[in-house]
Amino acid sequence: MSAAAASRESPGDSVAAAPSAVVVAGDEETRVLLRGLLKLHHILVVGEASSAAAADDLLRTHRPTFLLSDSNLVEGSLAWMIPAARTASPGTRIVLIRPHDGPLPLEGRAVPDATILRPFRLRDLLDALMPPPEAPPPDGGVGAASDL
Repeated sequence: MSAAAASRESPGDSVAAAPSAVVVAGDEETRVLLRGLLKLHHILVVGEASSAAAADDLLRTHRPTFLLSDSNLVEGSLAWMIPAARTASPGTRIVLIRPHDGPLPLEGRAVPDATILRPFRLRDLLDALMPPPEAPPPDGGVGAASDL
């Protein structure tokens, strides 16, 4: 399978595929910072956008593991982008960052199952990008006595 085809699979379709991300930020400096950070942690940035509409197109095309967005979009709003992202790529994990404490411009909408980092701290972002912990086996992860 080609790399392009693999990047269009849903985030959980390929165990061997590297995690991928779409980065959305209103300013180039933030996108460069996030791109570099993701690269250091072996997360492939498959697209970058400064607007909600461009992010929607990238999500539909690539179906990344993560959507990483700051709250400063050039055009559009987080309130519109989040539900659109859920429709475009349902398995994508959404991580929203804000450099300072304060409300996100979500126009009063809830953001279920998104990670919101406010104020944005590097350690919190790295934790948010880690794979979710797997549930322990039903026997608590301990083998039978005969296995010991």
